[in-house]
Amino acid sequence: MESDCIKVFAPATVANVACGFDVIGLAMDAPGDEMIMRRSDKPGVTITAVHGAALSTDPAQNVCGVAIQALLQKYGQPEAGIELELFKNIPPGSGIGSSAASSAGAVVGANHLLGNPFTQKQLVRFAMEGERLASGAAHADNVAPAIMGGFTLVRSYKPLDITGLHTPADLWVTVIHPQIEVKTSDAREILKQKVLMTDAIRQWGNVGALVAGLYQENYDLISRSLEDAIVEPVRAILIPAFYELKVKCKEAGALGGGISGSGPSVFMLSRGEETARKVAAMMDTVYAPLGVDYKIHVSQINREGVKITKV
Repeated sequence: MESDCIKVFAPATVANVACGFDVIGLAMDAPGDEMIMRRSDKPGVTITAVHGAALSTDPAQNVCGVAIQALLQKYGQPEAGIELELFKNIPPGSGIGSSAASSAGAVVGANHLLGNPFTQKQLVRFAMEGERLASGAAHADNVAPAIMGGFTLVRSYKPLDITGLHTPADLWVTVIHPQIEVKTSDAREILKQKVLMTDAIRQWGNVGALVAGLYQENYDLISRSLEDAIVEPVRAILIPAFYELKVKCKEAGALGGGISGSGPSVFMLSRGEETARKVAAMMDTVYAPLGVDYKIHVSQINREGVKITKV
């Protein structure tokens, strides 16, 4: 079968965004997973190689394969051949949407190769099946921004109802990734199953205000809204020097931030690149003495989501 070969870039994402546990996420410009994809005569999904991480090439055990297979099933041609080579630039367990990037890139790429029969929001549903394999929960707060770009809000899972949010032009994100692994499944296990009404009300107020702040480009309101009264107090123990990091980054000019996904990455939002880079320098100052390897990423909010180019 003759087919054009495409290159797919799938961005890292920050999920939860402080108060928005499981419902708000944002896409980054970098880092991101990359894939080379093409149509194939061989039925079903073929993963020829995985670079950068010790992940299975068995399509049934790899989020790319599971997500594409969900798409092919809905397409009505489960035996259609899709071949891909995966370059993992986002380490698994990093808290910046590693499995989501692979799942999102795979379905957007497959959709392109099939002539784009599905909408972005339909693609989110297929990518969620990859997330189900990775973490046991088919959550959308990473795959939605990875596919749609910008900030996204999951209003409901049953039925799935996702909307894009306004992204202020001058908003930047700085992320520090300590080189320790926190599995999403483990991070979910330590969460409380019941929350106090007072904490829930505080959280609802922050979520509403964060959305309003994004649309109004009101950076002070965004800053006041970046507060997590429910999840962060439980998960903070998993991340070295978490509270010191938050305090020092705000002193350096950050609007605020919190745990990215289930951790161990920590994100901070800032107004403008200059402040975002000052925040990165402060992260470096806090973490350098700890004896923990880490990487720091400074990025604008990626408004495009998964990007496809011809090879």
